[in-house]
Amino acid sequence: MSLRIHYAFVPHTDPEASLAFYRDALGLEVRNDVGGGPMRWITVGSPDQPETGIVLHPPAVDPTISEEERRVIHELIAKGNYGAITLSSDDLDATFAAIEATGADVLQEPTDQDYGVRDCAFRDPAGNLVRINQI
Repeated sequence: MSLRIHYAFVPHTDPEASLAFYRDALGLEVRNDVGGGPMRWITVGSPDQPETGIVLHPPAVDPTISEEERRVIHELIAKGNYGAITLSSDDLDATFAAIEATGADVLQEPTDQDYGVRDCAFRDPAGNLVRINQI
């Protein structure tokens, strides 16, 4: 059996702000944009990986989720403790500089980690952690 990653889901709290971050700051292409207002699903991805995408989605829209659960989910997102994604780049320093120049929220400049990875980190407009590894 062979499995591959097809989609990853990352919540958004403002579709326009998320679109600006993932499309304009990260340089991902928009592949699909459905719904409207806060009920909008936007699929983005790297032109180099047409088979893999990130779905930016409204959080806690499942009708089985209670209002209290919805409130907690939104609090966790605001704290940056809900969603995360790790991307990769063949030139981490240039990628970091380009994203930083857009005014993105920097959490960590490019750093050599003790466990063998060189990476940096940003927070997207919803508060999700976006790490980028050097490959």
